[in-house]
Amino acid sequence: MMKIDSGKEDGDLIANWSRRVVSLTGPYPNMMTVDVEDYFQVEAFFGVIERKDWGSYACRVEQNTDQILSMFHSTGAKATFFTLGWVAKRYPALIRRIVENGHEVASHGLEHRRADSQTHSEFLSDLKGSKSLLEDVSGVAINGYRAASFSITRKNLWALDAIAEAGYKYSSSIYPIRHDRYGIPDAPRFAFKPFAKSDFLEIPITSFKIGGTNLPCGGGGFFRLLPYWWSSFQLRKVRSAGAGPCMFYFHPWEIDPEQPRIRNAPIVSRFRHYTNLGSMQYRLRRLLHEFSWQRIDKVYPV
Repeated sequence: MMKIDSGKEDGDLIANWSRRVVSLTGPYPNMMTVDVEDYFQVEAFFGVIERKDWGSYACRVEQNTDQILSMFHSTGAKATFFTLGWVAKRYPALIRRIVENGHEVASHGLEHRRADSQTHSEFLSDLKGSKSLLEDVSGVAINGYRAASFSITRKNLWALDAIAEAGYKYSSSIYPIRHDRYGIPDAPRFAFKPFAKSDFLEIPITSFKIGGTNLPCGGGGFFRLLPYWWSSFQLRKVRSAGAGPCMFYFHPWEIDPEQPRIRNAPIVSRFRHYTNLGSMQYRLRRLLHEFSWQRIDKVYPV
């Protein structure tokens, strides 16, 4: 098993990561990613919806993902779809359509369990189980993994060891921002090698640096909550700096303003989840036309 610079102080660890940032040469596109999960599977609702009850909710992930595939086809965009094993098991034809349309399938775990809520053995079992399931369903190798809710932080860096041990070539599980649920604010902002003697990559979601602070600009709720021009401005600034490609993400439920409402969820969770769902498709179409987008494994070949 590989180890994350064991014995190093925290500051030295980040410094080592920064020295192993991967530079790209020549023109390169940005990376588009989709976290394939349904509206009732998000972490914001875990306090009111139990996993054992998921089967009782009306699923909308297939129709929403098909709509995303159509949007990508019309603009020529390619993407990486980080997919829950739960979804793949129920909608295997959807996973095959993703592959047939020229996109990459990657793992988002079996049931959207946070990495920092599991033991090493539990997490490793989930990693291997989701990889095997997705490979059986898709018929292609699964090289990438994204932890639920970017739940690899300073407290559970061992999770990167487990991802590599499970046979993945890269992870996109760290968001280098300060957030109440995740984040390593001083981690590298672009792809880096966590291990000194391995080509395994961690490819963070894009952030925009102002002074000593990293601001989120790689999609998700921030893309819906803030004006479109602000996200566009940040992404353009990151690209003009020439440090690396941008990584963007969103979810199928974010383009679905007609989804059933979870009325008993906390007000903050409902605000984060439902704000600007109606304008998300328009924003995405602008984004797809304004920038060039590619799947992760074509930008960083594995």
